[in-house]
Amino acid sequence: MTNKDPKNRFINMDLIRREDQKMVMEEIKKQGHCPFCRENLDKYHKNPILKEGKFWLLTENQWPYEKVKHQLLAIYKTHIEHLEEIDPEAGKELIELFAEESKKRNVEGGGIAMRFGSSEHGNYGSSVLHIHAHLIEPDLENLEETEAWRFKFGQPKNYRKGGVETKPQDN
Repeated sequence: MTNKDPKNRFINMDLIRREDQKMVMEEIKKQGHCPFCRENLDKYHKNPILKEGKFWLLTENQWPYEKVKHQLLAIYKTHIEHLEEIDPEAGKELIELFAEESKKRNVEGGGIAMRFGSSEHGNYGSSVLHIHAHLIEPDLENLEETEAWRFKFGQPKNYRKGGVETKPQDN
């Protein structure tokens, strides 16, 4: 799958999960800029910045996944798109920010996930092409007996092939 919209290479409209998110992303698409760059973030992201470090901004996800207790979003302060561009010291700061906020919220357990790279190469599942990381505590009590909470990387091989489209998973 590719993000073929030449108006905004920073977002992937194919991965929008919610109607309220789609409305905001349509406006971002028109503007043609990255919604996670600091000069644009306040225009679209309505949750407060919880903490700001040298490398990262920490906030709550504006459009959290289903069946989560907490979903924090760490956004890299400089526009970068690939893991190899991250300053090595930024990894330490990211873990410190997540650990501090996890302690404050009494997060019992969860996961940290970061997607990187272009949607032109199989779309790794991110709707915004700007390095960011998620700290997620699933709401295990709201899962079905045999259900596990999953974080998605990429799309199925048949995604958008031959006019057949599979719906992206909610989480």
